[in-house]
Amino acid sequence: MKPLAGIRIIDLSMGWAGPLACRHAADLGAEVIKVESCERFDWWRSWEATPEWIEDDGAEKSTAFNMVNRNKKDITLDLEHPTGRKLLLELVATANAVVENYSGGVLPKLQLTFEDLQSVNPEIILLSMPPFGSTGPWAEFRAYGSTVEQSSGLPHQTGSADDPPTMQHVAYGDAAGGMNGAAALMVALRHQQRTGKGQFVDLSQVEGLFPLGVHGILEFAVTGKSPERRGNSSTRFISQGVYPCEGEDQWIVIQTETNDQWDTLCRITGSPEATDERIGQWTKDKDATDVMFTLQEAGIPAACTNSARTLIEDPQLNARSYWQWLERPVVGLQPNPGAPYRALNTDGFPIASPAPTLGQHNREVLQGILNRSDKELEDLEWQGIIGTRPRMPRSHTSQEE
Repeated sequence: MKPLAGIRIIDLSMGWAGPLACRHAADLGAEVIKVESCERFDWWRSWEATPEWIEDDGAEKSTAFNMVNRNKKDITLDLEHPTGRKLLLELVATANAVVENYSGGVLPKLQLTFEDLQSVNPEIILLSMPPFGSTGPWAEFRAYGSTVEQSSGLPHQTGSADDPPTMQHVAYGDAAGGMNGAAALMVALRHQQRTGKGQFVDLSQVEGLFPLGVHGILEFAVTGKSPERRGNSSTRFISQGVYPCEGEDQWIVIQTETNDQWDTLCRITGSPEATDERIGQWTKDKDATDVMFTLQEAGIPAACTNSARTLIEDPQLNARSYWQWLERPVVGLQPNPGAPYRALNTDGFPIASPAPTLGQHNREVLQGILNRSDKELEDLEWQGIIGTRPRMPRSHTSQEE
């Protein structure tokens, strides 16, 4: 049995950070019910709908969406409609936790604050993942992963001295936010299990990035000066660099931390002084993977960079059954990255299902959990409260009438 079997989580989040946190819970066995709407669908399906995109099933072709939403169920509810809100609250009454990463004013506008959720389920957990937390002067600011990374200060510690602020990833804040969100959710569920009490978990994504730049924060706090930006070099290693290898855009990272490693690197490269230039001359006509194994076997930390193709073919990942291939509507057979953890003496946690299509589980959830009849589901669909395809925005007034 998976560790979170029997736990139900309502996933209101969109994009990367919140859905990634919920994906970890789903991988561990929780029943995660993702809630979208036909008009306000997860923006990782697409930034916006067009009639042509809808007709071409564009909502089901996003690799990014499919990556972070496997093992989940999906329903559609128009939360701006009173009936949609009522159905969500009924679902919350059966759940252990709700996860959201909207900007600060969305839940109050929808009358879905923590207090509103508690009114139907006093033991509910609400994990809220705004970029800057739910209090303070920045609470209402909107941000994506790239904004969060910039706000954390990390780009001001990355790159060479003459470079502009250099980001580590186009949306690194999202990836780190998702991992922190998963950890926070586990702690809150453990607390709920032990005490029977829910809680509001206010997770600031930008604060989750501060530990990655703590050396710069501490140095500035002590000296009043920012640390020197050193490019690929590091004060922790005798040498550290990224060097070209044979082929287009092939690279290897090499580090030496001890004198013995440094002496070994000099011997292998045939150079009395293994400068960056000489190491690069030695690596440039060699296969990156061969260089990596040669150096690793000699006790020198080294790793070649990877493309999607080399990761799919990686013998280590395949030996651990990391890639799991699942058939999914519209896009066919697709590789899914496995969970990076496993129970002792097991082959890991098999992925039960690929990412759901929009509204795929409307009937299963609304009938199986909320006991709505076929006629009620037909009425909900006619009113536009539920559905299985994206829809261009329309007036909610006409729906209510």
